Amino acid sequence: MNLALRVAGLAKSYGSLRAVDDVAFDVERGEVFALLGPNGAGKSTTIEVLEGFLRRDAGTVEVLGVDPGDPRRLPELRTRIGVVLQELAVEPYFTVRQVLERNAGIYPRPRSVDEVIDLVGLTEKRDAKIKRLSGGQQRRLDIGLGIVGNPELLFLDEPTTGLDPAARRTTWDLIRHLASEGTTVVMSSHYMDEVEALAGRVAVLSRGRVVALGTTATLGGRDKGEARIRFTLPDGAAVSDLPIPVSRVDGDTVEVRTANEVDALHALTTWAQQRGASSLGLRVTRETLEDIYLTLTGSGVDEPARSES
Repeated sequence: MNLALRVAGLAKSYGSLRAVDDVAFDVERGEVFALLGPNGAGKSTTIEVLEGFLRRDAGTVEVLGVDPGDPRRLPELRTRIGVVLQELAVEPYFTVRQVLERNAGIYPRPRSVDEVIDLVGLTEKRDAKIKRLSGGQQRRLDIGLGIVGNPELLFLDEPTTGLDPAARRTTWDLIRHLASEGTTVVMSSHYMDEVEALAGRVAVLSRGRVVALGTTATLGGRDKGEARIRFTLPDGAAVSDLPIPVSRVDGDTVEVRTANEVDALHALTTWAQQRGASSLGLRVTRETLEDIYLTLTGSGVDEPARSES
């Protein structure tokens, strides 16, 4: 595999508390990979180690083939990665263009500043001072600062926090565009719909350990769990007429839970056709990514040694 990241046995402690304990995962080049976990689970510590901002206590870490803990290689690595934090401090009296031009000058092969401004949807604000931007516009600028260096690997921490629905979708399209160009993206997010829309694979952290690793479709056995089939009883039909066992009834809405959705759907549709019903309003769902996430991590907050996100 052509790996952008390789993490094995990663550990980091703060005093007596083990914030990250034996964390391991790989990320392929061009992949969108998500780290999930409750506050204090160790996500921020893990990402800061990968970015070279924090020294690990143990384990092996390679970022684009470089050990971020090697101070001799770190300056080179910083020119190859982009970082979008939850809050990025920029000078309020600089314009959007000025801030991006200054940051572009740090990198050997930056993107065109005008291209970045257009990509993040700030075309009409290119000459506006930072202090005049709304919170959502400042978040777009954060992303622009993360991609202006044309990074091989981009770290995104809660990329759409503070954005309205339209801006969220624009940001999703941008992330997909970057990945299609070959940029590797490692993101953290509390929005499960965002993770499901963007990430190919997910690692779930809880109390400093990886408790699940896989695709969003298969995480935690999601693809093998029960299917929930909901439908509306046709006129004149009773629950007792149905050809399969029923799990729950709410008025005219019936729910069936089954491990064999194909057979259940065949039985239901055959029964409906025999009764001359043109539609049942069938809806088939499995456990959501959020359901799996809460099962894996619980609904509480992990206790960190220091503030974690």
